[in-house]
Amino acid sequence: MTFEEKKERVEGFRPIDDVFFEVLADDKEVCQEILRTILEDKALIVEEVIVQRSLKNIYGRSVRLDALCILGDGAKCNIEVQRAHSDDHLKRARYNAASIVTKNTEPGERFENVPRVIIVYISERDFLGYGRTIYHIDKVIRENGEPVDDGLQEVFVNTCIDDGTEIADLMRCFMQQEVHDPRFPKLSSRMYYLKEEEGGVAAMCEIMEKYMSEAKAAGIKEGKEVGMKEGKAAGIKEGKRQAICRMIKKEFDKQTILDLGYTELEYEEARESISASV
Repeated sequence: MTFEEKKERVEGFRPIDDVFFEVLADDKEVCQEILRTILEDKALIVEEVIVQRSLKNIYGRSVRLDALCILGDGAKCNIEVQRAHSDDHLKRARYNAASIVTKNTEPGERFENVPRVIIVYISERDFLGYGRTIYHIDKVIRENGEPVDDGLQEVFVNTCIDDGTEIADLMRCFMQQEVHDPRFPKLSSRMYYLKEEEGGVAAMCEIMEKYMSEAKAAGIKEGKEVGMKEGKAAGIKEGKRQAICRMIKKEFDKQTILDLGYTELEYEEARESISASV
């Protein structure tokens, strides 16, 4: 595959897309720029970032944290991007926070040493429905309204509400295939690298191949299970459907999927099954 062909495979991705964000966020300066804007803290420091594919990702495939940032004060901050509309976003955020605490606390350790956790959850839609770009969900005492700090901070941001703030401008960048914004130089530079330069394009293609291989393997496994119950033909069909569905959910474009040998009909049937489940 030529460099130009590889560029065509990645040109449609945006920061809101899970596969692209995983590679985009593997740069602590980019994450630092994003968090400084969303958390409105220009002094915030990101010391380290652990992404999904990192060998240091001790959280396991069952959690799949998008980008876990270790901040300068020791706090753990997870940046999550989510395009799905049918998920329970609040419970997903709570589950991820609990997983982070569990993995970073030794048995028998005093609870006062439990790490501070920040969840920054970026969604495509305003699923809370109050017409705001950003929501800070705080814990309060019901009887008197006093806030309680238990070390968990949850911030939900969406890309569809524009309230005229810098945060909304950043969220607009998350929906763009190209970003050239002097207010977000690290994001702009990283986007250009991943879309235009050979090393960045190669990194994107590598992670795409990884996810396509995973989708095929998972589809084959589920197809075999169906085949045992309903017959070989049904199993093969279900395996293909599951594989295509996984790739669609990872934002792979139609042509990339068809180039793997799947037919137009198989693609459309998989897409229809996703729509029916929403």
